[in-house]
Amino acid sequence: MSDPLLQVRGLSKSFHSGGGFLSRRRSAHVVHEVGFTLARGEVFGLVGESGSGKTTIGRMLLRLIEPDAGDIRFDGVDVRALAADELRRLRRRIQIIFQDPFASLDPRVRIGEAIAAPIRLHGLRPAAQVRDRVMELLDLVGLPPGHAGRFPHEFSGGQRQRVAIARALAVEPELIVCDEPVSALDLSVQAQVINLLSDLRTRLGVSYVFISHDMAVVRHLASHVGVLYAGRMVETGPAAAIFADPRHPYTRMLLAASPSPVPGARRQRAEIRGEPPSPFSAVPGCRFASRCPFVLDACRAAEPPLDAFRDDGHQAACIRAGELAPVRPLSDDESLMSPAYRLRMDLLRQARGTAAPR
Repeated sequence: MSDPLLQVRGLSKSFHSGGGFLSRRRSAHVVHEVGFTLARGEVFGLVGESGSGKTTIGRMLLRLIEPDAGDIRFDGVDVRALAADELRRLRRRIQIIFQDPFASLDPRVRIGEAIAAPIRLHGLRPAAQVRDRVMELLDLVGLPPGHAGRFPHEFSGGQRQRVAIARALAVEPELIVCDEPVSALDLSVQAQVINLLSDLRTRLGVSYVFISHDMAVVRHLASHVGVLYAGRMVETGPAAAIFADPRHPYTRMLLAASPSPVPGARRQRAEIRGEPPSPFSAVPGCRFASRCPFVLDACRAAEPPLDAFRDDGHQAACIRAGELAPVRPLSDDESLMSPAYRLRMDLLRQARGTAAPR
């Protein structure tokens, strides 16, 4: 087995506010000892609600935000130890696609020049070949080469995100951090962009850290998944294991809140009631305890570690992970019932202590 492309261990970050003459200094702990591994050519899906720390982790991987603690190794290199010139060279190998493509593109610069700029910056092509490379990249992401002379405002949201993807690919990276790249797009456009990213991974061998709040989107792309809650990793493992048999109540609720993939099925949603704990407050036990239907007194006493549930790398930070009943397959009389509704019923049955019918 080859060495992993990316290894993250114990990554933590806090932000501070106040501390002036009239206010005391406060610390918001947004990422807590997060770790994961990404193999070459694979996709690691990082999932969680808004405010769970996903974007902060993505930006720390490129040191756009400096971590407080932890280890980031890319192709065996300690990213946190790199000097400024070494970090610049590394960023040719790691790129990022932001959530809002319009905000990430200069409205005064034509998109052909926006794509050409990183090629020139890193000296990847002779000057005479830069224009041809821009045309290749536009074609690669499904845009007509003649659009190179247009400005960002002349494109739709999906087209602008294709431009952002082309610009990220311009430096021929090995890893792309995709920070909610489809969340601002219509559903039909989301599917087109997701399919494009999947196709590019197959054709170019590029790896992704794919950040999203939508389990349905991550399911389409990811080979491995990490579920974040309030800055902590609460479940991680192979995507097939996470989606077939989620072991943390929060993961189950995220799945139940996802739209049904069954055409024509009802899309009843399972609500995740309550609010995450404030990042400014210290929680002695499990941070999900206040919202969990399976909570015990022991859950509030000490924070559960992220332990292996099986030998396939599936881990969950829940003391009841082994007690939760497996997610049932659809029975004949449930064939038109959405998976979201079925998961919701399972959650309610287990919370009441009743067995789900087999």
